Amino acid sequence: MDVSSSIADIRRWRWAEPLAVWGFVPTMGFLHEGHLSLVRKARQENDRVSVSIFVNPIQFNDPNDLAAYPYDIDRDLNMLKEIGVDLVWTPTPDIVYPNSYETFVDVEKVTQRLEGAARPGFFRGVTTVVAKLFNVFQPHRTYFGQKDAQQAIVIKRMVEDLNFNIEVIVCPTIREADGLAMSSRNTRLSPTARQKATCLYHALCAARDLFEQGERDAERLKSTMTRTIESTDTARLDYVSVAHPDTLEELKVIQDRALLSLAVFLDEVRLIDNIILEK
Repeated sequence: MDVSSSIADIRRWRWAEPLAVWGFVPTMGFLHEGHLSLVRKARQENDRVSVSIFVNPIQFNDPNDLAAYPYDIDRDLNMLKEIGVDLVWTPTPDIVYPNSYETFVDVEKVTQRLEGAARPGFFRGVTTVVAKLFNVFQPHRTYFGQKDAQQAIVIKRMVEDLNFNIEVIVCPTIREADGLAMSSRNTRLSPTARQKATCLYHALCAARDLFEQGERDAERLKSTMTRTIESTDTARLDYVSVAHPDTLEELKVIQDRALLSLAVFLDEVRLIDNIILEK
């Protein structure tokens, strides 16, 4: 496995086999089974697999959140080596954003809702760094998790609008045995908050159960999710949504498909989750 912080190294190794088909998984490190499932999928579908490990400072609007983000590069590299990754880029912020840096990528309409409304500037940071990663690695396919549903939608929009010759593949959310979506942020929860964090998935499942029983009114599904969160001591709801799974426009009545999503604070740790409803 080749590892470097250098852009020149990554490009040289990437093009050493010009006919190879490359899959790419962008990460911010502190890997868990959710990340590894993306890497395994990429391993199955491509000749070579590349990964980035970079905690992107410009997608954090809270400096304390950035400072608290977990990081263990040696642990991550050992995990990637074990599952057969070929190439890893581990840049520092000054490599990605040198002092002269002044170019950013904005995807507009679809970033104004949900996470974009709750975290101003977040998606500008995401799309900018992902565009740079695509330019450095030039992969054929890239892999994202359904857990970050809006991020995947935004990246697909950017890829289409900017004519990146890359296939964006969205893979299922990987969950703990009790339903909690795997996330690096979970490590910041106290044992008590970790137990209560299952309320996110329980809320989604309660709404899904209503949908499967024939309920199509979005407000009733939202109310069900809201009650589940509010009944959990110390959980604080940030938002709850029933939206179109492509445009993220809020729905009044579900016609065929919908994205249920929510964000919740526990121990001041902000967690997100979602599921897609389909007839």
